Amino acid sequence: MPVTIKKLLVANRGEIASRVFRTCRSMDIATVAVYSDADSALPFASDADEAVHLPGNTPGETYLRGDLLIEAARRTGADAIHPGYGFLSENAGFARQCAAAGITFVGPTPAAIDAMGSKIAAKELMREAGVPVLPGAVFDSDSEPDAGELRAAAAEIGTPVLVKAAFGGGGRGMRIVHTLDDVVEAVASARREAASAFGNGTVFLERFVESPRHIEVQIVGDQAGTVVHLFERECSIQRRYQKIIEEAPSPVVDDTLRAQLCQAAVTAGKAIGYVGAGTVEFVLDASGSFYFLEVNTRLQVEHPVTELITGVDLVKLQLDIAAGAPIPAEVSQAHMSGHAIEARLYAEDVAAGYLPTSGDVHTFEFAADDGLRIDAGFASGTRVSTFYDSMLAKVIGFGATRDDARRRLAGSLSRARLHGVTTNRDLLVAVLREDEFAAGAIDTGYLGRHPYDELVPARAADALAVHALAAALAGQAGRRRQAPVLAGLPSGFRNNPSAPQTASYQRNGTPVEVTYRLDRDGLTATVAGEPVPGLTLLSAAPDRVDLVCGGVRRIVEVTRIGMTAYVDSPLGHDVLAETERFPDPSAAAHAGSLLAPMPGTVVRVAAAVGDSVAAGATIITIEAMKMEHAIRTPAAGVVTALPVAVGTQVDSGTVLAVVEEPAVSPEPDTGERAGKEERQ
Repeated sequence: MPVTIKKLLVANRGEIASRVFRTCRSMDIATVAVYSDADSALPFASDADEAVHLPGNTPGETYLRGDLLIEAARRTGADAIHPGYGFLSENAGFARQCAAAGITFVGPTPAAIDAMGSKIAAKELMREAGVPVLPGAVFDSDSEPDAGELRAAAAEIGTPVLVKAAFGGGGRGMRIVHTLDDVVEAVASARREAASAFGNGTVFLERFVESPRHIEVQIVGDQAGTVVHLFERECSIQRRYQKIIEEAPSPVVDDTLRAQLCQAAVTAGKAIGYVGAGTVEFVLDASGSFYFLEVNTRLQVEHPVTELITGVDLVKLQLDIAAGAPIPAEVSQAHMSGHAIEARLYAEDVAAGYLPTSGDVHTFEFAADDGLRIDAGFASGTRVSTFYDSMLAKVIGFGATRDDARRRLAGSLSRARLHGVTTNRDLLVAVLREDEFAAGAIDTGYLGRHPYDELVPARAADALAVHALAAALAGQAGRRRQAPVLAGLPSGFRNNPSAPQTASYQRNGTPVEVTYRLDRDGLTATVAGEPVPGLTLLSAAPDRVDLVCGGVRRIVEVTRIGMTAYVDSPLGHDVLAETERFPDPSAAAHAGSLLAPMPGTVVRVAAAVGDSVAAGATIITIEAMKMEHAIRTPAAGVVTALPVAVGTQVDSGTVLAVVEEPAVSPEPDTGERAGKEERQ
């Protein structure tokens, strides 16, 4: 039955909320945002016409509270709710709550969500419909599965086995198990993570296809029973089983394979009576065979690449279908044009093992380039919390060819000014410029074959020299401008020879010493003890240094926040933290301390004071950004301190435990040694 959507509440946060609001404005639909304590200053909270505060921070207190979301809709008069992705987007119970409250749920029917919520039932349904599937088993959240049952299921499926959260996605609640001995702990950990992220700890086991390509097909169904496709996307570049680069169309799918994939996806959609926008996911093995993975009964994070190659606004289509409209001819007859690649920009420390990071986003600036789309959840002056996914933005390049899109995206990311929280920008740029990726020779094992330190080699010495010297000159320029007399003199200028100026920095934990002198003979300098050749300083301001080094002129931008200099130039990007001249010795951690790599919550303590532990043993597990992170001992020893407990909120650098090497007992004196000495 047709309805009219006049006011829409988005039951989500960040970039997807802002994305939905953007389409609503073009459709003259009023909008309502909901936001947690931690999200109150993010752009999406003020992008809507109205906003309702959800007290608390954790997903369980806020975005997973269907009752609070329904109440917010009632309070504001919203007649429809868009769930975005994640949180309650694939929760049939929430869809039913909306219907009971007389609110239109912008998504599939509860029955369709239920049909795909049970992985065994979903696969059986797909098998009956003629869609190829992989063997698997499901363990629900009602009770802890028996260890023997888990091992038996894994043995029947065959290793390696993929353990995956049944409700939700984004790589959370996923583990790969290569031996039967590891399956019990992998399932327990995945269940905890899934329960925290999605409110349901159900997981399933499935045969893991080694290094396949991950291909998905966008489908759309209307209330009259029509289901169509909008072609495929390639999502094979993944870390921790989570996509980071997606593109449309796939570089490996030809017309014949495309027809087969899209027909299988439409068949899957019709088998469950799908309504709205959804995605059917497949794995494609080296032989060209594909297998059904799941149906994502929601809008996907990577939907922009489909929008760019088809010209279809998927959010508008969702809203029109939810209001009862049929699929229009321009959608059912859509064709592809051009190529689009999306990179997910995360707050994370890739070199430290893809650890999510949190903190202030001081600068978040992209140049306005043709063929570039940015769906951002953050802006300059905002803060990344520890409570949610760490994605900052989706940056999408579009061009006539794949190579056009790839180059445009790499260039835009490399030139962006991103200061504050650590990001995965360097990894994304390196992948986009790497030869195998450029040739389309990719699969889900790509990052395993291309370790971070090979993709992103250490910064060249000349780049460090230019950046460190520029940071020192910019810092001196800032101090010079504040001088009460002769403020117009060049930074660091000396009329008579004198001792050089000095500056000390830390770069990725390594000390960097800079010395420089600017006098009548020009600029001379050393960085890390090495002379910097061919220097000419053309200008130095607190935020910009124009410098010739070795016969090459470069403009270096410097942004100083507190004691840290963020340096950007054509040579790359550096973060240089100025060293305190008189550090507090009491701030040093006790030897053997295990420190929190990021802010988070302690969810498991696996040892007690006095325990002897082996090298690599897990002592503490913390949860940050809806993922668990094990804190392991670097060497064998004895636990001498455990200052945290389950539920403790910790900051980055907090001491979680102290593990000391066991004391070596002195050799007992039996008189034999003395006798030997006398005989010598």
